[in-house]
Amino acid sequence: MNNLALTRLLQLCNPNLPIGGFSFSQGLESAIEKGWVTNPTDLNEWVSTMLFESLGNTDLPLLAHQRNAIQSNNYEQFEKNEQLICATRETSEILMAEQAMGTAMLRLLKNLKGVNHTESPLWLTEFNKLSFISSFAIASHHFQLDIDTTLTGYAWTFVDFQIAAAVKLIPLGQTDGQNLLFEIAKKIPDCVTQSQSVQWDCIGQSLPGLAIASSWHEQQYSRLFRS
Repeated sequence: MNNLALTRLLQLCNPNLPIGGFSFSQGLESAIEKGWVTNPTDLNEWVSTMLFESLGNTDLPLLAHQRNAIQSNNYEQFEKNEQLICATRETSEILMAEQAMGTAMLRLLKNLKGVNHTESPLWLTEFNKLSFISSFAIASHHFQLDIDTTLTGYAWTFVDFQIAAAVKLIPLGQTDGQNLLFEIAKKIPDCVTQSQSVQWDCIGQSLPGLAIASSWHEQQYSRLFRS
């Protein structure tokens, strides 16, 4: 990776990117409230399971398909992929988080002066709302990141958001959080490799615990996160 691509990746995965990722726990807040996740060991298991069973089988393969659709200017396939992305979100909260972050990313790209808005204009002009996966694919295309870097960056962003949420919710010390981030990050390359062997008709997930936690969160009495 050249230095410019590295800086673009760091910008795309920066927790300060104004997409609202810090507002969503993806069901983790309910899991902690119910006592499912109470310590670093539980959190490692929760995030690792999400990484391989959700991202590895669903999000990352779909992200790769969206990149391919963009690079081949296949607008019809892009829309088809977007519909599948939304269908794989198991609760209204998780779908809301996916679309809120994606739409914020899309809005940022439309206003980012360094982005070439004349290249593949449909991706930036025809949508007012998109999933985070699709918007991340658009950003990585315009930032000229290769597919391995794109998938790795997306997985890192997910893990980083989960650890940041857990530091506030369990709560964890900052050092414990960094140790977990260091440990779980070692699993990302295997997750990316796994995702690249998933065929189109095998994309999907079944995480009933996550769906239940997210559904409970919609009516949780006291909460810090939107999902």
